[in-house]
Amino acid sequence: MATKIRLQRHGHKDYAFYPIVIADSRAPRDGRFIERIGYYNPNTNPATISLNFERALYWLNVGAIPTDTVRNILSREGVLLMKHLQGGVKKGAFDEAEAQKRFDAWKAEREAKLEAVRNKERDSKKAAATKALEEETEKNKAKAEAVAKKRAEKLAAEAAEAAEAAAADAAPATEATEAPAEA
Repeated sequence: MATKIRLQRHGHKDYAFYPIVIADSRAPRDGRFIERIGYYNPNTNPATISLNFERALYWLNVGAIPTDTVRNILSREGVLLMKHLQGGVKKGAFDEAEAQKRFDAWKAEREAKLEAVRNKERDSKKAAATKALEEETEKNKAKAEAVAKKRAEKLAAEAAEAAEAAAADAAPATEATEAPAEA
């Protein structure tokens, strides 16, 4: 029986996530499987991967063949590197302690790179939020100035209207007082 390490598709349209399973190569993609060893969620940034490292390494050592995508995931998680280092131990190139030391150094370097990516993403979001806030403040200030100018024009127009009304009320009174004087 040829076993494969592959992804099963779960979720709904436009939001898929993938359990990583060990399955017979003849079984359908989303069908029967032997063991679930983790999951892969590409919807997050960076993609979320949860993997049972020991079981993945076991299945690789007994001959399970990963698909291309799963091979990339296993490589990113270090399972393929550990398999390679175990091969070096079996050949006598170095001992188990040296293999573990090399793996730990690789893992620390990888974690540092991932943390740098997360920090960069967080900082860019923070900068974008700050820029958006500044732009919003400028827009609000411009809108407040426009409203104040419009209000001042309205008050000036009302004052002019009131002055005209007062002048109009005063003009007929002076005409009335002047007209009898002429008579």
